[in-house]
Amino acid sequence: MNLDDKDRKLLNLLSANSRASIAELSRLLDLSRSTVQDRIEKLEHLGIIRGYTVRLGDDFRSSQVVAHVMIDTDQKQSSNIARALKLIDAVKELHTVNGIHDMIAVISAESTQSLDKVLDQIGELDGVEKTESSIILSTRFER
Repeated sequence: MNLDDKDRKLLNLLSANSRASIAELSRLLDLSRSTVQDRIEKLEHLGIIRGYTVRLGDDFRSSQVVAHVMIDTDQKQSSNIARALKLIDAVKELHTVNGIHDMIAVISAESTQSLDKVLDQIGELDGVEKTESSIILSTRFER
């Protein structure tokens, strides 16, 4: 994908604030509003921008218990496991990885009790052989 500096800057601006107006983006990029709108539509059409989301505030995020859950699987069941994990609302991300573990899930729960229930759900899935969890204590920075 051939992105120029303006496209990259536009992506950075939208990542920082996806609600920024076209007028504000135009001013920051020193481009016309129609050019900025065209670039956004192009990035959406190419699948570079898949959607827009909400960034949760620090106070709310600090009230959540977030954990990385390393999952060892029966490789023949990995697709089924991924589908089942996608149905669990507390599972915010799922990654396949190399190394000791097969997958890493990012879980966000309202309490340690809620997290425990989600971990039980994951452990009960067919093909999940073992899980290992690490609770996030603090986030130093996020991009």
